[in-house]
Amino acid sequence: MSAFIEARDLRKTYRVGKVEVPALRGISFSVQKGEFISIVGPSGSGKSTLFYLLGGLTRADGGSVTIDGVDFATLSDGERTRLRKRKIGFVFQKFNLLPTLSARSNIEIASDIAGNSAPDPAFLAKITGMLGIAGRLEHRPNELSGGEQQRVALARALINRPAIVLADEPTGNLDTKSSNIVLGMLRQSNKDLGQTVMMITHNPEAAAFGDRIIHMRDGEIVAPDEDPQWAPHTQPEPLRS
Repeated sequence: MSAFIEARDLRKTYRVGKVEVPALRGISFSVQKGEFISIVGPSGSGKSTLFYLLGGLTRADGGSVTIDGVDFATLSDGERTRLRKRKIGFVFQKFNLLPTLSARSNIEIASDIAGNSAPDPAFLAKITGMLGIAGRLEHRPNELSGGEQQRVALARALINRPAIVLADEPTGNLDTKSSNIVLGMLRQSNKDLGQTVMMITHNPEAAAFGDRIIHMRDGEIVAPDEDPQWAPHTQPEPLRS
């Protein structure tokens, strides 16, 4: 079976003044359609750089990222943008909601940006009900708690039913209850909608929601026992309230 997402010898270096700082040092991995992958590692391990490359938000210095048979490196900026709109939903640690819009409009704007018609009302009601924000849709972000804002951001990422959901520390600013809701929804969308989910997290308990865990350190993929957050041969328990 061919991989749905494939990274090959992926490299990225940032330049700070005259100093070159390697963020990714030639990593390779593949993901099958419908997998839920957790990517873990300490700060500075290259997780966020990988997130931006997988989402086509920046270009690699070397290697390739292939999504459903399409190599990002072969696409123009406009073509990458269109691919993102069609196939990828993003969830960020910072909620990135538009402050002047209601929660409902913040969700629906994703359909406008993708060039789709208005969201299916039944699907909107389903995901906002599952996320516990159905009664908060007419409120603006400054009237919502942090957990509610992240749930709105997740609903926005899911509303177009993307094939891939990329989540960067989606529970980083949340309490346990809100974290469980967000992680549970990611898992349910993965199972019910067949979405491929790649979640970056520093939290072993959140990572346990994934089917498989990729460990990163110093811009490389490493074995679990090389990651100081993880004891060898142990599996963390899911978050509980």
